[in-house]
Amino acid sequence: MKISFIIPSRNNLKYLKWSYDSIRKNQGDHEVEICVADDASTDGTWDWCEDMIKEDSKFKAIRNDGPDRQGLVILNDRLINEIASHDICMVFHADMYLCPKALDAVESHIKPRTIVSLTRIEPPLHPEGVEKIVEDFGVEPEEFKEDELLRWLVGFNQGEEIPDTEGIFAPWAFYKKEFQEIGGHDKLFAPQSKEDSDIFNRFQLNGTKFVQTWKGFVYHMTSRGSRFNPYSGGAPGQNSKEWIGTTTRNMRNFIRKWGHAVRHDEFMKPIIPPKYDIGFIIKNANLQLIEVLEPWCSSVYCDINVEEYIAKEHTLYDLYDKFFTLDNDIDNKIIIEINGDKFTQQDYQYIQQLSDIFSDSGEIGTFDLGNLYININSLETYQKELIKCKE
Repeated sequence: MKISFIIPSRNNLKYLKWSYDSIRKNQGDHEVEICVADDASTDGTWDWCEDMIKEDSKFKAIRNDGPDRQGLVILNDRLINEIASHDICMVFHADMYLCPKALDAVESHIKPRTIVSLTRIEPPLHPEGVEKIVEDFGVEPEEFKEDELLRWLVGFNQGEEIPDTEGIFAPWAFYKKEFQEIGGHDKLFAPQSKEDSDIFNRFQLNGTKFVQTWKGFVYHMTSRGSRFNPYSGGAPGQNSKEWIGTTTRNMRNFIRKWGHAVRHDEFMKPIIPPKYDIGFIIKNANLQLIEVLEPWCSSVYCDINVEEYIAKEHTLYDLYDKFFTLDNDIDNKIIIEINGDKFTQQDYQYIQQLSDIFSDSGEIGTFDLGNLYININSLETYQKELIKCKE
C-alpha cells in the first residue's frame, strides 16, 4: 500500500521526532510518504524538516512563516491537496506512535467510500471510553515505555478478537479524491476545533462508511498540538487558554451550521439530526439573550440594536445578514416566538432539542412548548446541503 501521512505540527518537535521514528520503524512493507507542515514553530521544527528533506526522499514539508498560526484546518488541506502524492492519505498527529502492523490493518480495510481509523492507546489524561484503550506507557517521549507497550500489544493480540466498530477519529485513513469531493475541511473552523466533527458529518452524509480496526493501534500522548501544548499555556491534563477559546468559539460555529451541538455514539460515529430553517422572533430582547439564542436559528427578528454583539462575535458567518427588525417580512419555514421577559432555563433546554422535537413529531401546525410559541409551516430539511464546503 502507498500512503501519505499528513502531520501538521506547531512547537511539537520532540513529539514530531518521536512520531517520525515510529512510522519509519513500523511501516512494514508499505510505501510511506511523510508530509509535515510547520505551523510557525519557534522550537527548531523547520531546521529539522530541512535536514529530513535531505536525508529522507519520502519526507516532504511546508512552512507557515507566521507569526500567526494557521492551524489544522488550513495545513491539513494544504498537505493533502498540494503535497501528498499518494491516493490514500492518513491524518496523523505529531504526538502519536505508530504501532507495528498498524498499516497492515489499514490496508485490509481501506476501499472506496470507507475511512479507516486505528485504535488509540492513551495514558489516563482523559475520561475512559469504549472507543479507546487506556494504558499508561508514558506521557512524554523521554519517558516512553516502548518495550512495555510492545509486550502489551503481543498479549492483547493473542486475546479474544474484538470485532471492528464504526468509530472515526485520528488517525484516519481515506482516499484523497473523496476528501476533495466534499471540499476538505471547512475554513469556518480555522485554526482548529470541531473541524473534525464537521468533516465527519459531511463524509457520512456523502455515503462514506467508517471502520475502526482493533487490529491496528497508535499510542497517543494526546492533545499536544494546542490543548495541552506548553507553548500555548497548557500542560499534560491542563487545557490552554488558547484551546478553551477556540473550542468555545467553534462549538458556536458548529451549532450555527448544523443546528445542534456535536453528537456521536459511544464509538464516536456521528449522529446527525435534521437541519431546519428556523426563525426566532424575540420580543423584550437583551444582548445576553441574543448571545444565548443566536447560534440556534437561521434568522433573528428582534427589537434591539445588535451591533455590539456582532462586533465581539468572531465568526466567518455574516451575522448582519442574520438579524432583522420585528417589522421585517418573515419567510422561515419554522417560526418561534420568544418573550425575553419570560424566557427560562427550561425554554433553553427546549431550544437545544428542537431538531429532535420536530423530527419526532413530524407535524405541521402551531403549538406552545413552555414559553415558546411555535409555528411550523414546513419540515423541509437542509443537512445534505452542508456536504460540500462553500467559500
